[in-house]
Amino acid sequence: ASIVAPRVLRELGVRVDVVHAAPDGTNINDGCGSTHTDDLARAVVERGADLGIAFDGDADRVLLVDAAGELVDGDQIIALCAIDRHERGVLTGESVVVTVMTNLGFRLAMEKRGIHVVETNVGDRYVLEALEAGGLSLGGEQSGHVIFPDLATTGDGLLTAVQTLDVVVRADQPLAELAADAMTRLPQVLRNVRVAQRDPAIVDRLAPAIAAVERRLGDQGRVLVRTSGTEPLVRVMAEAPTPAEARVAVDELVQAVEALSAG
Repeated sequence: ASIVAPRVLRELGVRVDVVHAAPDGTNINDGCGSTHTDDLARAVVERGADLGIAFDGDADRVLLVDAAGELVDGDQIIALCAIDRHERGVLTGESVVVTVMTNLGFRLAMEKRGIHVVETNVGDRYVLEALEAGGLSLGGEQSGHVIFPDLATTGDGLLTAVQTLDVVVRADQPLAELAADAMTRLPQVLRNVRVAQRDPAIVDRLAPAIAAVERRLGDQGRVLVRTSGTEPLVRVMAEAPTPAEARVAVDELVQAVEALSAG
């Protein structure tokens, strides 16, 4: 990506400044890339750029930052592209595929625009399976792994960046404005709870506690509790209108997990 991305973008007419593009075989994602966007955000602001593009190590994922250095994640990128395709009449099945970790704000935004959301387990292979099964044209993950089956067979960070830039140019609006209009990201809190041993049935036994939190949050929040497939961990996530409400929900469910694990 450090070689190919600048060349492709320049050939498309983009003025490009490149940072963190001197790979030596051991410095991949070393304080940079989609997992560490702080340096990119600073560079965008300092240089007065319109936006920044951050790839992950093998460049199948991409995240963006707007002109103010604010992160634009995979949910927002997918929302932008879904809305654009929907408005142009090229969103197959008027549907988009995302995973269970996708922000509730995305779901609410798609519902508002009449776009159906297909939900899968976490993992790009599950997204791809759903896209193929439904003959759909857009899907992806919050991490920035986005798939355009009519253009490629798997996620490609550079392709995703180009597709998003295309939306920005045609709309003639800053990325920040488009992202804000596409969806409002609800505060999301995630905690991993280590338990004595892996117990996939623990989620079923947590059902009463989960239901109580869901009733309190109503349609303005969401909780997700799932076990790790490889470690003795229970992942507890909550989304709510405020960070404080999300933390309270997570704390309550973490306590329930620890009580069941100890018992």
